[in-house]
Amino acid sequence: TAGITGSWEDTSRVYHGFVRSTSGVFTSFDAFSPATVNPGIEGYGTAGIAINTAGTITGRYEDASDESHGFVRAADGSFTIFDVPGAGSCPGDKRSFCGTAPIAIDTAGDVAGTYIDGSGVIHGFLRSASGTITTFDAPGAATTPVAGSTAFVLGTAGISMDDSGNIAGTYVDAESAEHAFLRIANGTITSFDAPGAGTT
Repeated sequence: TAGITGSWEDTSRVYHGFVRSTSGVFTSFDAFSPATVNPGIEGYGTAGIAINTAGTITGRYEDASDESHGFVRAADGSFTIFDVPGAGSCPGDKRSFCGTAPIAIDTAGDVAGTYIDGSGVIHGFLRSASGTITTFDAPGAATTPVAGSTAFVLGTAGISMDDSGNIAGTYVDAESAEHAFLRIANGTITSFDAPGAGTT
């Protein structure tokens, strides 16, 4: 392992990413200038989310418009910033984490995560190490806002990925029920529910 990554908050309530090496050395980083954020508002700044064995980090930063953008930080400290096509400005009640949110990175440098579109619906994505982005929705996932829905967000959330490119996560259907899914590397998605889980 190359260490751990995460984020820390300064006295202005701006977040910064960090990597802690296996020997205990901390290095702080920002995906963009903290001067472009609005101090005092929770969530602004940079968050390291996942690190692979090569020391490559993926994460997100939140800009002054409260929208999230993805990044890949190589072991040498260089950054690649990216947005998933379709990620956009969200309605006012769903602003938090709107945009692109990487969650996992494999040994090859492929990144999986979620993005939220302009309607506030969440979708999954896979970004290859070369930069190609593939988006996906689990079959049965609600992809348009539903009147009266109690779900915080509707749609598909990619949460974890292994080195074979398999992605696991959850999705919310039109009845606000949450289900689990597994998307294998060829794109086939299988959904499942734990025994006893509610379905409505």
